[in-house]
Amino acid sequence: MSRFAAPIAEQIWDMKYRLKAADGTPIDGTLEDSWRRIARALAAVEQDPAMWEPRFYAALEDFRFLPAGRITAGAGTGRSVTLFNCFVMGTIPDSMGGIFDQLKEAALTMQQGGGIGYDFSTIRPRGAAVHGVAADASGPLSFMDVWDAMCRTIMSAGSRRGAMMATMRCDHPDIEAFIEAKRDPARLRMFNLSVLVTDAFMAAVKADESWELAFDGKVYKTLPARDLWNKIMRSTYDYAEPGVIFIDRINAMNNLSYVETIAATNPCGEQPLPPYGACLLGSINLARLVKDAFEPTAAMDLSALDELVRTAVRMMDNVVDASRFPLPQQAEEARQKRRIGLGVTGLADALLMMGLRYGSDEAVAATDAWMHAIARASYLASVELAKEKGAFPLFDAEGYLASGNMLQMDKDVRAAIATHGIRNALLTSVAPTGTISLYAGNVSSGIEPVFAYAYTRKVLQKDGSRTEEEVVDYAVSLWRQKFGDRPLPAHFVDAQTLPPLDHVKMQAAAQKWVDSSISKTINCPEDISFDAFKEVYMAAWDQGCKGCTTYRPNDVTGSVLAVSEKSEATPAETPATATGGEVVYLSEPLDRPAALEGATYKLKWPDSEHAIYITVNDIVVAGRRRPFEVFINSKNMEHFAWTVALTRMISAVFRRGGDISFVVEELKAVFDPRGGAWMEGRYIPSILAAIGGVIERHLVQIGFISGEGMGLKTDPQAEIIPVGGQRGKACSSCGSYEMRMVEGCMTCANCGYSKCG
Repeated sequence: MSRFAAPIAEQIWDMKYRLKAADGTPIDGTLEDSWRRIARALAAVEQDPAMWEPRFYAALEDFRFLPAGRITAGAGTGRSVTLFNCFVMGTIPDSMGGIFDQLKEAALTMQQGGGIGYDFSTIRPRGAAVHGVAADASGPLSFMDVWDAMCRTIMSAGSRRGAMMATMRCDHPDIEAFIEAKRDPARLRMFNLSVLVTDAFMAAVKADESWELAFDGKVYKTLPARDLWNKIMRSTYDYAEPGVIFIDRINAMNNLSYVETIAATNPCGEQPLPPYGACLLGSINLARLVKDAFEPTAAMDLSALDELVRTAVRMMDNVVDASRFPLPQQAEEARQKRRIGLGVTGLADALLMMGLRYGSDEAVAATDAWMHAIARASYLASVELAKEKGAFPLFDAEGYLASGNMLQMDKDVRAAIATHGIRNALLTSVAPTGTISLYAGNVSSGIEPVFAYAYTRKVLQKDGSRTEEEVVDYAVSLWRQKFGDRPLPAHFVDAQTLPPLDHVKMQAAAQKWVDSSISKTINCPEDISFDAFKEVYMAAWDQGCKGCTTYRPNDVTGSVLAVSEKSEATPAETPATATGGEVVYLSEPLDRPAALEGATYKLKWPDSEHAIYITVNDIVVAGRRRPFEVFINSKNMEHFAWTVALTRMISAVFRRGGDISFVVEELKAVFDPRGGAWMEGRYIPSILAAIGGVIERHLVQIGFISGEGMGLKTDPQAEIIPVGGQRGKACSSCGSYEMRMVEGCMTCANCGYSKCG
């Protein structure tokens, strides 16, 4: 009998977590093989692996403990990947060389699969003097654009979406531009944005005082604090970004405040980290630990919870030693502090199984009790590890116990730490668990409420047909097994009907016992008033949260998840391509039909004796024509190797589905150091850029993008400035007729030259 509750769970395991050979042959024959691989890899660092492997396997069995995806997919594979999910990169120096050194480090980290966070507050504001070169600074947002392009490039070479977080202090002179950056839907698409809000700023907002924007001791602007707060709120209300991070609270509550200062978080915000900070994640599945579900005697099995937490802490501590790291600074940071992020998933389902309405006072009390139990068990388990293996190298009892977090911890826990030390500097965090929650039987994600109790999922098959399957929430599935078609009780509320302030109460209850932070989205109805929306953030501040992220459906951002009249929803984290208002899931790359329609284009490069012929073939999916493969041919054998490699890579990307317009962007951005060529009155910087232009024209002709130079990620709103109805102005740097208005500046799309008028 399959261990999987639904086909979607088995498909996720097969696509994301099952170990396979390079040719796709499965090495993990069963789910049990995957659990055994993980248990063996994490037990290998123990003095007695044979004793610990079965204990680790037992924790994994039946999805009770869910290591994060990087551990599940990477442990025991021998691959050069990191098992850590979260990284905050080094402090960005305010110098050109230092900035691009950091860009390189970010690329190396993302290449191994780590999501990264950066604080851009250290870069001088736009217009500030750059001494020694007689120039004005372009400001941090211009460099964020560079990071964004890097992330898209890394993403285009792999199958995983890039993930980055950018933070900026509320007193930086460019904070207003940062707040409004996402008003351009094409800009900074690889970033989540959050404002670092200080205690002083919140005090100024409440007292209606003025607020200074300053850098390096120079005040650039003074404005009412409430005006800036309202600007943050308005942007979040309209565009769902930026989020808010209460950075002083984070630092005051940090166990390591005596040795580090935090200024950024990982992409989802649950891990505030210092420069080069790294953290791994894992979740206790609370839904699997409820006894007598839906009965009057229903209760959390606290004994099983305690035992499971202690085993999970040991497993995660072992990951620190078993993992590779993209950079040596990250390895050093991780091993000096041995930070882990143990969290929960299935909390909402556990509440439902006990008859508690999410957001009620009873649910808040239960959440408080469960998270307290997890925190206590985690810290005591880490103390036991310290007795056996030693405390983390930077442990200092006086400094550690003086943090705001430790001052609220149980006295016996504090006494144990003072006597024996502790193995892991920080232990708890609540991460988003969308994919692993589906894999574990569609339990509710993290501490979020259930989004929808059942939905229909459309799966695109290899032959182009689509099948439908119902995906049912774990608690609802159990209810149906017990009670058949009996209607769900009134306490079965979902994210669509839950008042936003109930979300805040639940987040605050959990945050009290989480030493890092929590990734949580507070769903707000589209018709919520602006004043009521602002109240959500103020409540989060007043109730002790470390940050706040909301989502309100609107015309600009759309809806992250869509629920039909039959309460059908589509999970946001599964790779998908939107077509005609619905989401089509690609379970595997599409097979090639026997015949395809396409077009062949002739490209004559001035420096080449022979023409290049480019063929683009298309496939029809869900009634829409989209590119499927590319062939490039030429008599010039000099081009043979790279054209074959290029066509294989582009075709592989096309067959994965989704928005592939970035392929055109990347090709058109390639510059040949030997020089480009003039073609049809336009300067083309390389043969590859010319090929990109051909593919772009084809995508326009089949209606896949809206127009040449339009509909692409970098600048979909760019317009060529007409001169007397003719082509645009020539660039004074490269001579091409590609001058466009971008962010109020005349900018050349070919060479990047910009002159602000």
